[in-house]
Amino acid sequence: MDHKNFERFDMAKPPVRTKWYLRPLTILLSLPDVWKHRAKITKVRTEGLKPPYVLLCNHNAFMDFKVATKAIYPSRANYVVAIDGFIGRENLLRNVGCICKRKFTNDIVLVRQLLQVIKNGDIAVIYPEARYSLCGTTAVLPESIGKLCRLLKVPVVTMICHGHHVNSPFWNLHDRGIKPTEAEMTCIFTPEELAESSVDEINRKIVEMFQYDDFAWQKERGIATKYTGHAEGLHKVLYQCPACRTEFRMNSKGMKLFCEACGESWTVSPLSELSRDEAAGAATAGDTKGLDFTHIPDWYEWERANVRAEVEAGTYSSGDLEVHVDSLPNAKKFVRLGNGTMRHDMTGFHVSGTDDEGNPFSMEIAAKTQYSVHIEYEYLGKFGDCVDLNTLEDTWYTYPHGRDFAVTKMALATEELYFYYRRQAVKPCKPGLA
Repeated sequence: MDHKNFERFDMAKPPVRTKWYLRPLTILLSLPDVWKHRAKITKVRTEGLKPPYVLLCNHNAFMDFKVATKAIYPSRANYVVAIDGFIGRENLLRNVGCICKRKFTNDIVLVRQLLQVIKNGDIAVIYPEARYSLCGTTAVLPESIGKLCRLLKVPVVTMICHGHHVNSPFWNLHDRGIKPTEAEMTCIFTPEELAESSVDEINRKIVEMFQYDDFAWQKERGIATKYTGHAEGLHKVLYQCPACRTEFRMNSKGMKLFCEACGESWTVSPLSELSRDEAAGAATAGDTKGLDFTHIPDWYEWERANVRAEVEAGTYSSGDLEVHVDSLPNAKKFVRLGNGTMRHDMTGFHVSGTDDEGNPFSMEIAAKTQYSVHIEYEYLGKFGDCVDLNTLEDTWYTYPHGRDFAVTKMALATEELYFYYRRQAVKPCKPGLA
């Protein structure tokens, strides 16, 4: 089996304007959830706004697409979508206007396609975070987004949704019935304002608009969930115990988050607030002063700070992990490449192995060139956690074995490594559009 000879997805195929007969279908599929969650859409500076324009949306759940569809209907739009979204339905997705993208790659073809979308007089819908938020807060945005907006020379509009993460978080997709959800659709640049702004100014404004915190939003609104399993899966994100500092031994069940190494536990309230269970702390080995987290993103950012310290000390490494690797060269199906090893360290990702016929395969992605990475938890409900690594021609879903890892830590380390090298004045390659 030669993985280099797989049929490849045609990334250069021109974008399709949404077929007229599918436009009603897109809104019909979106409205039930929009109504169910009583989504409130507020529009700012959009008087007289008509396509073509760029719509930049934050990304917390599939509900994001449905709210965006409601907000812009009946206008035509083309959506940038990751390749795994096309599996088994490429023709349908192309015909409703989707454009395929391999995540976190420097994709010049995508720029040409977005120029064509604007030339067609349609809306270019982009999710610049390029992945679901891991804990309901802003993910890293690509530096290239400001340059793209300036190149397209049309209004730039943001759509920031609130409530979608706490309703159906990436680490446990169960619908919690959060309502009402909210979204703000704001025109942040007219073509004239774009022309007068530098790329840095455009990027700063976009970053400013993308500041959000779904858990803070939930608490401020007082919207409680009745779902009693709302802590389950949270240990995928909060993988390090703040009491004993042990990594990869956190677990969760029902409303409880707990450390299997020291016995500490926390309860997650219906408002998603954390409270430490005092009686469970007999096995505590560390100094927890100042680490009694009540806000989930605060714990997550504490983990990031710990990863940053490892990176700055030059000691970060996942070690050599046994993995199995699936390839997604096209939209037909995953192809098992084989077994091998993966190492994520100060230099980047290193994956190598052999397929069932004994042929070698390998992929190297330098840390200096990759500003973020996409991960999955319990992918498709049966494959486990994985890191997906992309080139312009292929996507590898790499599944580590055992317990001594967290794909969340690898995601944090990818970002921290990139910015570490930036701070070291090493000029990396420009990141691609996400």
